[in-house]
Amino acid sequence: MLYLHIPFCKQKCSYCNFHFSTSFKLKEEMISAIKKEIFLRKDELENKTLSSLYFGGGTPSILSVDEIKSLIDEVLKYFDFDKNIEITLEANPDDLNKNFLKDLAKTEINRLSIGTQSFFEEDLKLMNRAHNASEAESSIKRAQDFGFENLSIDLIYGSPTSNFEIWKQNLQKTIELQVPHVSSYALTIEPKTALNAWIKKNKISKPEESTQNKEFYYLSDFLKDHGFIHYEISNFAKKDFESKHNSAYWKYKEYLGIGPSAHSYNGRNQRSWNVANNTKYIKNLAENTLPKETEILTEKDQYNEMLMIGLRTIWGVDLEKLKDKFSDEILEIFKKTIQPKLEEGILTIEENHLKIPEKHWFLADGIASDLFII
Repeated sequence: MLYLHIPFCKQKCSYCNFHFSTSFKLKEEMISAIKKEIFLRKDELENKTLSSLYFGGGTPSILSVDEIKSLIDEVLKYFDFDKNIEITLEANPDDLNKNFLKDLAKTEINRLSIGTQSFFEEDLKLMNRAHNASEAESSIKRAQDFGFENLSIDLIYGSPTSNFEIWKQNLQKTIELQVPHVSSYALTIEPKTALNAWIKKNKISKPEESTQNKEFYYLSDFLKDHGFIHYEISNFAKKDFESKHNSAYWKYKEYLGIGPSAHSYNGRNQRSWNVANNTKYIKNLAENTLPKETEILTEKDQYNEMLMIGLRTIWGVDLEKLKDKFSDEILEIFKKTIQPKLEEGILTIEENHLKIPEKHWFLADGIASDLFII
């Protein structure tokens, strides 16, 4: 699978620490550099038939449809598309006007991931989103009108501008709009963000973990009651609408990340990441130099990662794969560390897969980290 990182946004969201620029002056050069990197790294993926192509960011929907199409055409020079390929474009509601959607519907894009975050004005203002509450709703309806049925929306819970009733209304609106996939995250306070600065200055209150815990479990129960599968801690889908792209990450498949700050994984023991600097990225590729660093994952790294990723999903960790992949020494430590948690009921084994029962999913990262080998 292939990921293209488009590192531009209209404005900086208060909670975001991803790599992007609000200046578009390097956009044309960036597109050229991304095309150059695709060419230089085309042989890194063993499988030349893509099951997923994902435009992430940043905000890929700031590109024109012609620019999006030109990147798809570039990919097609070196890769084939599976007949059921999922091609996702992350988009902000304010970009999804009629003209854009009309032209986008003529391209190979067949899935939209819309950064809704909330249907309420106060939440959106706190997050410094470029869209308003009206656009949050109307953009989804417009996308559906133009034939985009495979839609995902992002929703954020636990905001100090929100409360339990508002959260319930956000979820009810999601059901009314017949969205088949939801990615939902607790509002987290990242370093070097506006949100972090506001909390330090006591301009807003810090999100309450107990509130986020309550809203997370309501989210899970509510969406399951409406026919969604809770297939990863933060992701919910109607049957057959699970994200192929993200599911591949969670199943340890190889992926190639193109663009500044993008990560890649060879499916075995090698990970790489690109420089998180637009100017350096463009300059390196103009010189036919790959702007990336690479690390070889140790056996312990691979073990820890398999646990962290697997235990966040409905599938859990495949114990047969674990047994085949790791040394007897690692497996002995594994058996000892999981035993107390199995006895407590924090972990279970079902059909030879190690899982965290869903009632403990809010604490999954902590449970997994307790099993890590340092």
